[in-house]
Order: sequence, then structure tokens, then C-alpha cells
Amino acid sequence: MRTLDELMPALSARSVALSLLLGSRPPKLTARDLVSLGELFSVAPSTMRVALSRMTTAGDLVIEDGAYVLAPRHLERQATTDRRTRVRRRPYDGMWRMAVIIERGRDAEARAALRVSLTRERLAELREGVWLRPDNLADLDLTGSPELESFMTIPANDRRLSSRLWDLDTWAGEARLLLEVLTSPRRPIDHLTAAAATVRHLRTDPALPDELLPERWPGDELRWAYEDYRNSLTATHLSAIRARAQTEETTSP
Repeated sequence: MRTLDELMPALSARSVALSLLLGSRPPKLTARDLVSLGELFSVAPSTMRVALSRMTTAGDLVIEDGAYVLAPRHLERQATTDRRTRVRRRPYDGMWRMAVIIERGRDAEARAALRVSLTRERLAELREGVWLRPDNLADLDLTGSPELESFMTIPANDRRLSSRLWDLDTWAGEARLLLEVLTSPRRPIDHLTAAAATVRHLRTDPALPDELLPERWPGDELRWAYEDYRNSLTATHLSAIRARAQTEETTSP
């Protein structure tokens, strides 16, 4: 199992800015707000300004009505993150989905891309070319790839197969480490770093039926904690910053 340091690598100024915008609804903040927020998350104003300039040049951000807006590719990333952290499950009846890779002679890049795609759909590889998962996901569709043949199957022992395909104890242990950081008093940068790590971790949640999960599985609890944090992220901090600015203006000579 990874440690917190391994789960939560330090965020760069660019990562802080992207996290703040990805967590905003709509994903649009002024330079002043981003610089002020950056200070709350241990990013010096000059460092944040340089990061924003470089991100605009690189096409990460677009300036719109005097504010920074996420570029289209990051808006797509935001939508994908929302979809992959909010799993839509349906009742489990014991059936599993099996995807078998039927095309041969594909180059290494194509094989790697297919593996990434199947992993994103929360399937796990039983043996080379054979991927499986319980049929309990509402949005799973394996019919669009000509490289795959899809089957329905019933394992002889679904609990044993689940434990073989996924290291559930390790996933749960790491989830609890992140959950403790997200829900306990910490520095703002610690919470933001944990939230970014939580997104990565939730992408690897196998989203198994309750019948196949260990007791006290922390998946939903971690998901709810992340949603609570994201919903309050910029709104709470921006309110504090603007209230402080108004106080300073009122008290200034």
C-alpha cells in the first residue's frame, strides 16, 4: 500500500490553478481571485502570475471578459472527471461482462490504448486478451470496438474472482488515508492535494456490487467527501477573500 506522500505528490502552481478552475462552477476566475486563492494554497503571487501567463500561452487557459476560463480540452477533462467519479450502478444479478480481444497483429501503441480504454471502463484482465467485470454498471458499452468480442458469463465463484482481479484491501486502505486528510483539520494545500489524489483514486474504483465488496468499503464515503469539498472549494475561499478585501478597503485611511 502506498503512503500519503506517494498518494499525494506536491502540487505545482499550474496544478493549483487547474484544480481551482476545475472545481469551480462555472470554471472561470479572475487573475486577482486566482492569485489570492493561490496564496491560501501556499503559492506566492508572483509564482501564480507566471503560471497563469504560461498556461495561457500553452493553451490551457483562455481569457474571456477579463477572466481566465478553462480551454476546451480541460472542459472535456472536467466532464470526464465528473462522469468517472460519479458511478451509476444497477442491481447485480450474478452476470458478468467479458471482453475478448480478437484482433491480432496490432502494434504496441494500439494494444496499449485498448488496455487503457478497458481499464477506464473498470474492467480487469484475467489473462492476456480476456477482460472481465460484474454487469452492474449502467453506462458500460463494449459494442463499439471492432477489436473486441463481448460476452455475458456467470463465474463459478464471483467473490473469489473479484479478489483475484482487484486488490480490494489495498484500494480501501489508500482510500481511508485520503478520506482522513479530506475530513480532518488540515492546511488548505493539504486538502487540495488530497482532493486531486482522490480524483485519481476514484478513477480506479472497481465499482463492484455491494455483494462482492469487503465490509466497510470506503468508496462511497470517499466520493461524498470529495463532492462536499469540491462544492465548497472556491465558493468558501472566495467569500473569505472578498470579505477580507472589503474590510481592508473600509478600514484603510
